[in-house]
Amino acid sequence: MKALKLLCVLFLFLSTCVIAQEYKIESNIPYRDTSKEKLDNYTRERCKLDIYYPTDSTGFATIFWIHGGGLQNGNKHFQEELLNQGMAVVAINYRMYPDAKAPACIDDAAAALAWVFKHIESYGGDPNKIFVTGHSAGGYLVSMVGLDKKYLSKYQVDADDVKAYLPLSGQAITHSTIRGDRGFSRTQPIIDEYAPVHHVRADAPPFVLITGGRNEDIPARYEENVYMKRLMELAGHKQTFLYELAGFGHVPMVSPACALVLKHIREMLAD
Repeated sequence: MKALKLLCVLFLFLSTCVIAQEYKIESNIPYRDTSKEKLDNYTRERCKLDIYYPTDSTGFATIFWIHGGGLQNGNKHFQEELLNQGMAVVAINYRMYPDAKAPACIDDAAAALAWVFKHIESYGGDPNKIFVTGHSAGGYLVSMVGLDKKYLSKYQVDADDVKAYLPLSGQAITHSTIRGDRGFSRTQPIIDEYAPVHHVRADAPPFVLITGGRNEDIPARYEENVYMKRLMELAGHKQTFLYELAGFGHVPMVSPACALVLKHIREMLAD
């Protein structure tokens, strides 16, 4: 356990050792096409993204980041550990409970990711080097758009064109907020169309599952991800990875998890 903590700290240190570059931030970019969609005020307000990108290079990779908050709270932000890495970072907002219910949040994540595929090249990025990650509720949305291909297909994007999906402490069964809206308690598991494990498939891009410690993260979060890894393997998927960051709670796990995210991204880019 101690060795894993030290390894994560080392990865985090190494991930900051990059050549200095110039970066630019553009904020509150609408990712829905108002010429094609009739949007209410709440959708117009929430469906925006921020982009942080290098201005002195081209062909760079992009990290697509989805914030957490139980599908009820939170706002787009740049995760500090992912910045200054020679890559673009895109942070998104999405509609949340109680103002909008599932599948609105999943559809928003897909629409925002489709925007990146269609526009990142104009910023200098490579649309073939897009990595999708996020924490907690964001991790849940990562898995949903990655495994249930209908969400991205709606926006003429193939979910398999993402280089890898890297959910951090995401739920693998139907999200607790969706269950709660139906009158179920947090301890009553449901697996339906809103559960990532319902959509496991052999042909998905690599999945990197990262949780906090089984005794420190949200109860059963580690076990859900173990279940997802096993089901992916049984489905025939060959590149599902699982990390347990022992000793780290639900929020503290994000920093060392980002180090693992960067490690996997660099390995995949080097292939």
